[in-house]
Amino acid sequence: MSVAARFDGQTLGKKLLEFTSTIDKLDTPDAVLNELHAITASCCEINVLGAVMFPLRYGDRLEKGQNLFLHRGVPVRWWEEYRELSQKYPGTGLAVAQAALAPFTISELMRSLEPVGIERWSVELALKYGMRDGLTCPVGGRWAVTYWSRDVLTDAFSTKARALLFMGASFAAIRLDRLVGPRPNRLGANGFLTPRELSVLRLMSLGYQIKAVADLLELSEETVRTHVKKAQAKLGVQNRTHAVAQAIRRGLIP
Repeated sequence: MSVAARFDGQTLGKKLLEFTSTIDKLDTPDAVLNELHAITASCCEINVLGAVMFPLRYGDRLEKGQNLFLHRGVPVRWWEEYRELSQKYPGTGLAVAQAALAPFTISELMRSLEPVGIERWSVELALKYGMRDGLTCPVGGRWAVTYWSRDVLTDAFSTKARALLFMGASFAAIRLDRLVGPRPNRLGANGFLTPRELSVLRLMSLGYQIKAVADLLELSEETVRTHVKKAQAKLGVQNRTHAVAQAIRRGLIP
């Protein structure tokens, strides 16, 4: 039976409304994810994978209980393999989730990016553990809550299904944010890139060198270099080129 045939929108909507009205009583991240999973799994056999706290700096590790919260039903071996591979190869899904404004499925992501070779590792790993597709819901630029399914979702997903699952993910993320609180080692914990740092990176992305950037912004070359170094530190990168690439990738500069 397909996802569309199993989807009980009326019951899902009713249960998610109850979830949003009682979520403040859930006092741990595990409780939040367990309750959301119980609802979606019973109404449409869509499972909760977990939630990731953003933003992540390049090279940051996903640490359970810190910036990553997994539902207890996720296969342990999947997580162990994912953690090992993600330390070697950046995951395209995480990068897209951090920059995305709307929910997307894995199958949609694959159609859009057409990954080859090592870029497919996260998809192939998911398939290994029976996760044929998933729905990632970015929330407020700070969280992404992900569901997974044993079926391909794209062709079966209605606007109503997406909206309801996104609603559940959004309220879960809001509650997680309150429970987890600020993390001092997160990018932006002491402030995101300043307007001047963004201006410098924006001009550098257009090909301008330090002297030209200084002239255009009416700053000294040393001041421009200081802005670049601060931006590099906040983005967790080692050089100017990577700083510009990271800023573009995260949608910080056009």
